[in-house]
Amino acid sequence: MGYFQIEITDSARREIRQLPGNMRQLIFREIQSLARETKPYSSKILRSTKDFRVPAGLEIRRIRIEQWRIVYVIEKELDLVTVLAVRKRPPYQYDDLTSLLRDI
Repeated sequence: MGYFQIEITDSARREIRQLPGNMRQLIFREIQSLARETKPYSSKILRSTKDFRVPAGLEIRRIRIEQWRIVYVIEKELDLVTVLAVRKRPPYQYDDLTSLLRDI
């Protein structure tokens, strides 16, 4: 299995910069590891709902690190992982997935 290219949206970069230093390092390491393993054990797929449809060819997943969530998209055809957001949960409820996908 080859390596995937990692992209981080501008909004996700801003969110990462605002994290506490120790959490920023954990998040950054987890993002780097996505190049080798796009679906780690700690990840979970985010499925379509009545308000949100996952576009064909994309797989949207999240990784939980303490109270933080890394939301990312896998595009297998392009060998690309795009990090969309790093959010604190609660209160984050994944309501903005449609607008996040417009960034890619």
